[in-house]
Amino acid sequence: MLDDLPIKFATPADVPALVTLVNSAYRGEQSMQGWTTEAHLLGGQRTDAAALLDLLAPAEATMLLCTTADKQLCGSVYLQLQDDALYMGMLSVAPNQQARGIGKRLLQAAEAHAHQHVRTRMRITVISVRTELIAWYERHGYHPTGETEPFPTDTRFGIPRQPLELLVMEKELE
Repeated sequence: MLDDLPIKFATPADVPALVTLVNSAYRGEQSMQGWTTEAHLLGGQRTDAAALLDLLAPAEATMLLCTTADKQLCGSVYLQLQDDALYMGMLSVAPNQQARGIGKRLLQAAEAHAHQHVRTRMRITVISVRTELIAWYERHGYHPTGETEPFPTDTRFGIPRQPLELLVMEKELE
């Protein structure tokens, strides 16, 4: 069933729909319909069109999109090639589509992308207090590296309601 959900590469024309999807998955009233909300941790938006266009600009970066059978955007993930790793971020699933395997489908597509580009590790950062999300990644083979990164201070990523840091997690690929 999940294999029926097509995956494609994002283009600049996809950015308006991506802004809506990502913000709905993480912030605001709509995000509370799903389990990935960060609304209790951060106010404001998760991203905007300018930020997404900046992310897509480097040649080593892309976003994968997942659509339903009727071509509706239901998920996305940002990928960037780094040395021997593929950095994965902003994994987003529409709140009304969560818990149906779309995140897992995108995770598999991201790992396939890593293999295609001869990367041996996946690398992610997760807000350190998102225990349910960290547990989800651990169930999919990711583990904390012991490293942390400061949470971005640029308010276009949101306004923290408490001090936050990012936990670095990795997965070795077979």
